[in-house]
Amino acid sequence: MQLLRTIAIIFLVYYGLKIIVRFAFPMILKRFVGKFEEKVRSQQQQQASTPNEKVGETVIDKKPISTKESKSDVGEYVDYEELE
Repeated sequence: MQLLRTIAIIFLVYYGLKIIVRFAFPMILKRFVGKFEEKVRSQQQQQASTPNEKVGETVIDKKPISTKESKSDVGEYVDYEELE
């Protein structure tokens, strides 16, 4: 009798969760997508409302200074001439 009761509880929990997820997941997904859309729209409006450059202005971006150092353990450069 306990076995049948346990199996019935497992089936009820499984189907209960299945029904809850079927209705709750779309609502959660809509909320998430809505917040994402609002964030994207606000970023687009912010970029469109405050342009940093004037129309026709030329902007030159400079490269950041590289802090890479050459490896000194690769050897020494030797200049040579070819002899015939």
